[in-house]
Amino acid sequence: MAQDRIEQGRGFGAKRPKKSTSLGNKNLVPVPEGAKTSPKRVGQGPGSGMGKTSTRGSKGQRARAASMRRGFEGGQLPLHRRLPKRGFTNIFSVEFQPVNLISLTKAGLSGEVTPAILKAKSLIKSVEGPIKLLGTGEVTAAITITVDAFSASAKEKIEKAGGKVIIREKKKEEKKN
Repeated sequence: MAQDRIEQGRGFGAKRPKKSTSLGNKNLVPVPEGAKTSPKRVGQGPGSGMGKTSTRGSKGQRARAASMRRGFEGGQLPLHRRLPKRGFTNIFSVEFQPVNLISLTKAGLSGEVTPAILKAKSLIKSVEGPIKLLGTGEVTAAITITVDAFSASAKEKIEKAGGKVIIREKKKEEKKN
């Protein structure tokens, strides 16, 4: 019975066997001895080698478990309050999903192009989000594309190729009474 306990406990110390991968250890670069050390496990009892105070000395504010909040500098004005606040976040900003003409050409799109088709070709992330057509690249095929916004150069290039740009209708949100 005692022998079982000794054998069981052997797996948790420094002599713990290394895990092998499915390929064995052939794909691993050997690590030099002493390059990887386990972190210091503080507060693991008197047998840990850290003694009864667990490397914290004796008494005092810093010896306590939850003595000070993060960033506390002993009553001095902390760094995060000494530094100036900069800028602001515009809560009304609209984040467009850009689609360039070159990406339409690479995807081989022609004819009627809707947001659902753009999503299927992984050119945009969301069908509901606003889409802006940008004029980087050239278009050879006639494309009729539906977007929320476009650049002047993009519209000019599409119309030159025989296509047109349609602005998507915005859904009106009904007010709850």
